[in-house]
Amino acid sequence: MNIIRHEPWALHRELINEVNRLFDRSADASSGATAEWVPNVDIHEYSDRFELFADVPGVDPSSIEITLDKGVLTLAGTREGARQEGPAAERSRSERPSGKFLRRFVLPDTVDSDAVSATGKHGVLQIVIPKRPQAQPRKIAITH
Repeated sequence: MNIIRHEPWALHRELINEVNRLFDRSADASSGATAEWVPNVDIHEYSDRFELFADVPGVDPSSIEITLDKGVLTLAGTREGARQEGPAAERSRSERPSGKFLRRFVLPDTVDSDAVSATGKHGVLQIVIPKRPQAQPRKIAITH
């Protein structure tokens, strides 16, 4: 008797990935169509900056291409598939996607594109996107 594991959320995860791919294709059909997986991302906004955290385990941070062009931040790279050493497995299950990835984010006009920085540690890419200082309201005195 074979036991089959039921995972009701697996289809939900696949649907989200497909929707993300669809939006990536609409932004740039030549790049989005080649993405094989989409890294999960958390975005936090503060008064002076945005912080973006992308899960990219197994990807060398120096191999990730980060570009900022016309207000669009793009993350692109590749995660190699798991390499098996020794004899071939009798059974195998792979839940970690591999291949090319791509994420795009449209940034507001308030960002300081010259001061964006990125670091990668423990499979998480952190991108800090500072905001430009905004003009503060001030009181103007009337002179006689």
